Amino acid sequence: MQEIMQYIPGDGIFHRVHPFTKLLFTIIIVLLAVLTSDLILLAVLLLVVFLAAWAAGLGRGLTEQIPLLLVLGLMLVLFTVLTMHGGEVIFTLIPSGIPFIGGALPVTTGALLFGTILSLRFAVMLFAFQLLVVSTKPGELVTTLRQLKMPIDYTLMFLIALRFIPTLQREGIRISEAQLARGYSPGDGMMGKIRGLRPVILPLILNSLGKADTLGLTIDMRGYRRGRAQTEKIVFGSLDAIVILSAVALAAVIAGVQIL
Repeated sequence: MQEIMQYIPGDGIFHRVHPFTKLLFTIIIVLLAVLTSDLILLAVLLLVVFLAAWAAGLGRGLTEQIPLLLVLGLMLVLFTVLTMHGGEVIFTLIPSGIPFIGGALPVTTGALLFGTILSLRFAVMLFAFQLLVVSTKPGELVTTLRQLKMPIDYTLMFLIALRFIPTLQREGIRISEAQLARGYSPGDGMMGKIRGLRPVILPLILNSLGKADTLGLTIDMRGYRRGRAQTEKIVFGSLDAIVILSAVALAAVIAGVQIL
């Protein structure tokens, strides 16, 4: 399985544009997802991100994350159904024939609609950010953030958090394989997968805390100090202009559709 938030070398469109262009494209997509509550427009945004990823040769990495995204989306819909009651009642999670508690936990049209909107919005934001990360070298991304006058402390925290995601994924896979090699059998089905998480989460958390402590000591030992911002100018090419104009045009079309 493709590692999450891990740079993928390549020569696609997004690899050749400036990191600032990709950052601006991501910001525009995220803002459109936040400001849009229409299911069709959110689906169009998700399709645009997927088309951009496939055009850049990065579609496979995003496609492999769909099962995880579906699970997270279903959880969002479930939480929304349990906490929100608006619109017409479709059915109840607890049938009305059960004594005393029958007819409880109604599933309404408003809750399903709102949960679906949240899931699509989350998918657009996640895939847009992942497209930025997998097509940009960490060093280039940090340099761009420094050129934008972001404090080096926040830049360092952002880079460390970004690098910890694939590290935690690899560590979790190793712990799971070690548990299986020792004869641990959580069983089949959904409940088996849930039981299989218990012996993985605790070692993963403890190992992460240990790595974070070691990283902090390493930074102190190397004499980390606040650095100066980069003085190089951001230079754009024709491909950067095409990407930026395409993102602005998409924003204008969506704004026009919402106004109408």
